[in-house]
Amino acid sequence: MAIELFATVGYHATSVAEIGSRTDLQPGALYYHIKSKEEVLWEILRRYVEKALAGAQQVTAKDGDPVEKLGQLIDVHIDIIAKHRREVLIQVRDADALTDEHQAQLQDLRQQVQDCWESVLDEGYRAGRFTRSNRIVANGLLGMVNSISQWYRPRRGVTAHEIAQEFRAMVLDGLVR
Repeated sequence: MAIELFATVGYHATSVAEIGSRTDLQPGALYYHIKSKEEVLWEILRRYVEKALAGAQQVTAKDGDPVEKLGQLIDVHIDIIAKHRREVLIQVRDADALTDEHQAQLQDLRQQVQDCWESVLDEGYRAGRFTRSNRIVANGLLGMVNSISQWYRPRRGVTAHEIAQEFRAMVLDGLVR
């Protein structure tokens, strides 16, 4: 319920009482289950980014052609974002509400995701398969893929798989030698 509230009205506009009423718990009872509203935000964002990291690590751990691995990274990341669109929106809008400690931990997880993308790009560049590999390219790719959280609507006739196929074609047509 907190995900729905944070995604719809925002972290700052959501009260603990509202979270409790959506879960049929009184505010006092809710605090038995959570430490703070910020802790709920942290758990939402941590879980989503850990899923993105697990998917990226699974792809990068495989042997194989870096072109195919980059395509798989795109597929996996888009699938995760499509399934966790609300969490991504919360991250974009409200991650700054995390404590410094949680912000640092979240940034570390996000950096590990980016490191996976950079390693595949580097591998492809060293093998002569990609025209370029640098942090700007990795940031651009992740920014492009992450942006689907802002415009993708599952009920509008385009699937996450179709979006991934289009992104794959666009990216690989631009990078592959």
